[in-house]
Amino acid sequence: MEGRVIKSTGSWYEVIGADGQHYTCRLQGKLRLEDSRSSNPVAVGDRVALLISDKDASITEVLPRTNHILRQSVKRTSHSQVLAANVDQVLLVATLHQPRTSLGFIDRFLVSAESFRVPQILVFNKKDLWSDKDRAYIHILTQLYESLGVTCLSISAQEVSDIEIIRDCINGKTTLVAGHSGVGKSTLLNQLHPDIHQAIRAVSDVTDKGTHTTTFAEMFALHGNTFVIDTPGVKEWGLVEMEPQEISDYFPEMRNLRLDCKFGSRCLHLTEPACRIRIAVEAGHIATSRYANYVSMVTGEDNRK
Repeated sequence: MEGRVIKSTGSWYEVIGADGQHYTCRLQGKLRLEDSRSSNPVAVGDRVALLISDKDASITEVLPRTNHILRQSVKRTSHSQVLAANVDQVLLVATLHQPRTSLGFIDRFLVSAESFRVPQILVFNKKDLWSDKDRAYIHILTQLYESLGVTCLSISAQEVSDIEIIRDCINGKTTLVAGHSGVGKSTLLNQLHPDIHQAIRAVSDVTDKGTHTTTFAEMFALHGNTFVIDTPGVKEWGLVEMEPQEISDYFPEMRNLRLDCKFGSRCLHLTEPACRIRIAVEAGHIATSRYANYVSMVTGEDNRK
């Protein structure tokens, strides 16, 4: 029988079968060894084959994925972590304050999704706390990211009308929801369905950072074919399985220009002469923040600033 993984906690997996029943499963031994570079061979959202007996159930095969969202493993930096598989879109919850989400983090997340051509939604939360200066800044960011094909929303997770806007965006899709701890991700999810009860904690006044409340990925069925995948809050987003020469492919504003560079696909757009991307930055056609974040990705700099 086939099923879909809805929760992953260490060596145990909760799977909803084609019969609608929930099964607590372990992996067959061979699956644990097949992908040595991934810290989790089976991810939430995976479609799997199940072997069910009177005593227990096990996952015997991971069916082909349409896509997956990767980030660098926190504990094993030479490995990748699959946050979720078979998603229709990703939704990043970001905040200006309490805590602050850096543009470096946002761009790394968007690049990861773009590398699998997964549509992106950027949700600026806690609008009720914004000053006039904040609102003007969000307007600039919205114009920038929408010009790149990213859907941008400004909300307060406490407002019923704003929650309805989110419901419309995720209806009929499997949506991965991500963000720093403390941005209001759990509050948003709890508002979407009465059966979701994610723990919520306040942001520290001292550090301006959230406390981890979600410790593992979990998928929730809202109705019909609408699913949301909650992911643990992350401090930074490490890119994996990307060569420096290909990163510009995942910046929509750079994708076509790079073909006209003097050194073609070998150009890293850093110091090379006659680089079309650097010329576009100087002319104001590419945002300086985006180019700066591109450079940090190519050179392997920290993205938490």
